[in-house]
Amino acid sequence: LQPQRRAGRPPAPLPWPHRLCKGKMVAVGVLAGLSVLSLLTYGYLAWDSLGLGPGDAEATRTGLGEELGAGAPSSQPHIIFILADDQGFRDVGYHGSEIRTPTLDKLAAEGVKLENYYVQPMCTPSRSQFITGKYQIHTGLQHSIIRPTQPNCLPLDNVTLPQKLKEVGYSTHMVGKWHLGFYRRECMPTQRGFDTFFGSLLGSGDYYTHFKCDSPGICGYDLYENDNAAWDHDNGIYSTQMYTQKVQQILASHNPRKPIFLYIAYQAVHSPLQAPGKYFEHYRSINNINRRRYAAMLACLDEAINNVTLALKKYGYYENSIIIYSSDNGGQPMAGGSNWPLRGSKGTYWEGGIRAVGFVHSPLLKNKGSVCKELVHITDWFPTLITLAEGQIDEDIQLDGYDIWETISEGRRSPRVDILHNIDPIYTKAKNGSWAAGYGIWNTAIQSAIRVNHWKLLTGNPGYSDWVPPQAFSNAGPNRWHNERVSWSAGKTVWLFNITADPYERVDLSARYPDVVKQLLRRLSQFNKTAVPVRYPPKDPRSNPKLNGGVWGPWFKEDEKKKKSDKSKGANKQKKNKNKKKANRKKGQSLHCRSLLAGG
Repeated sequence: LQPQRRAGRPPAPLPWPHRLCKGKMVAVGVLAGLSVLSLLTYGYLAWDSLGLGPGDAEATRTGLGEELGAGAPSSQPHIIFILADDQGFRDVGYHGSEIRTPTLDKLAAEGVKLENYYVQPMCTPSRSQFITGKYQIHTGLQHSIIRPTQPNCLPLDNVTLPQKLKEVGYSTHMVGKWHLGFYRRECMPTQRGFDTFFGSLLGSGDYYTHFKCDSPGICGYDLYENDNAAWDHDNGIYSTQMYTQKVQQILASHNPRKPIFLYIAYQAVHSPLQAPGKYFEHYRSINNINRRRYAAMLACLDEAINNVTLALKKYGYYENSIIIYSSDNGGQPMAGGSNWPLRGSKGTYWEGGIRAVGFVHSPLLKNKGSVCKELVHITDWFPTLITLAEGQIDEDIQLDGYDIWETISEGRRSPRVDILHNIDPIYTKAKNGSWAAGYGIWNTAIQSAIRVNHWKLLTGNPGYSDWVPPQAFSNAGPNRWHNERVSWSAGKTVWLFNITADPYERVDLSARYPDVVKQLLRRLSQFNKTAVPVRYPPKDPRSNPKLNGGVWGPWFKEDEKKKKSDKSKGANKQKKNKNKKKANRKKGQSLHCRSLLAGG
C-alpha cells in the first residue's frame, strides 16, 4: 500500500488520429429547421416524426451542405455526457433488473461497461467532481449538497470542463439539472463555460410544472433558458421528454463538422416519482407503488436516450462521437431505486451509495463489447475528455482525476489506484469515535471513506447500512428485509473491507488487519492536509422566489456589498464626530435613521 500522490497533471496527451465522419455531410435548411422547431413545440415526438422523411433529409443534406462550411470534419470527437439522477446500481437491464432498459443494454453491450466505476453519494458532489476533476475536499463542497436558499456555488476560481473545451473550439451546451449553485449570476451555467443552458437550477422539482418548494412559503418556478426563466416552455411537458426535444434541436441546428460537447443531465429518476401514463403499461404487476412509478420513469428515460442516439446518427455526429452514460449516485430504495446486492443507498459511503451504473459507447473505441473492471472515478472524465479533445491541462491545476481513455478503449491498467470517497468534517460525529480508535492517526468520529487498491476503509457515521433486496413484488416495507440487518458492536467507528473479494461489504476485516487500517488512516490524514475549508453557509432570506418574480434565480447583488460598506463608513464617521455638540449629534442620528429606512 504505497501512498498514491494526488494527480497534479494527467499523462501527456496522446496523439488523436484524424478520423473522417463516415456519414454524409449534414445540413439543415432554413425551412426544414423551422419545421423541426415548430413540430417540437407540440410535445414529445420520436425522431421519425420530426417532419423530415428519409428522402427529405437526404435532399437537405445534399442540397444545402455548402451552408455548413467546407473542409474535412474535425478530428476532435463530439462528446455527449449523459448523467442520470438517482439511478440505482441494479436499475439497468444488464445488472438483472426487472425494469426493461433496451437502449442502455444495447449501447453498453456494444461499448465498454464500467464495472468498477465510482461517483459520489449525492447530487452536487458528483456534478462538481465531474466538471472540475477535483475531489470535494479541494473545492469546499465536501458537506451535503448546495441548498436552494444558500449563498453558495461551485467556487468561481475553479476551471470547468466546458471552459477547457471551448478553448479548443468546442460548442458547449448543457440541458438538464445544474445543482451547482446560482445565488449570483457568475455561478450560472452560461458563466461557467456553456454556450447555452436549458434546464433547472435546483436539485429537484415537479416534472411537469417545474415548480419547487424548499420549505412552506419558499416556492418558485425552476426552468431556465440561458440566464432567464423559460416561461414560454411552461406547457406541461414532462421534463425527460422536454430535455430530449431540446437536445434534438441543438443537434439539428449545429454543424456536425465542428466539435460539440453536450452535457445532458436528466432529472430522472429522482423523486418526485412522476411519469406519463403509457410507461406504466409493462409494470402493472409490480405491487410496490414507488417501484412501479420508478420503473415507468426509467422506461421513459431509456426511450429518451434512444431518441438522442438516433438524432446523433440522423444529423451526422455519431461516427465521430463518444457517448458516456453515468448515474450521479446510488438509488434511494424508499423512492423506488434498487442497489441490490450492494449495501446501503444514496447518501451513504457504502457501495450502494457510490458504485454507479456507467458505460462508454463510441465507434472510436478499440475494444468494443468489453467490460472494464479497472478502477474509474467520476473525476477522471475531466482530464480524459480534455485530452481526447486535443486540449491542454494547465500545470497549475491540481487535478484528482486521471486520463483513463486507454484503460477504457484498449483494456490497459488504470493509472488510478485509490479514491478518496470523501472527508466531511462537519457531518454528525460518531458518538464513540476518537483518536484512540484511530491509533492516534485519525479521529474516527469524522465521517470519511477511502479506497486503496482492493481495500476500502470507512470511519465515523457512514450512513444507512442495510442491504435492501428487490422490492418489486412486495409492499411489506422495512420488515421485508429485516433479516439482512447487521448489528455492529456498540461504539464501532472503523470498518475495513476487501472490495474485490467482498463487493457486498459483508465481512468487516478491521480487527484482522490493523496494519492495513493504519496505512489507510495515514492516507486519509495526508489527503486531509490538502483540504480547503468547507463552504456551507446559512440560508439567505433574499433567496425567496417571491422577491424574484416567483422564480428561483440569482439574488445576490454586488451593490449589496457596497451598501453595507457605505453603512459601515457612516458608522465610523459618527464615532469620529463624538465630540460635536449634542444637537448636531442628534441631527446626524436622525438623518442616519432616515437613510436606513430609505435603503431597506
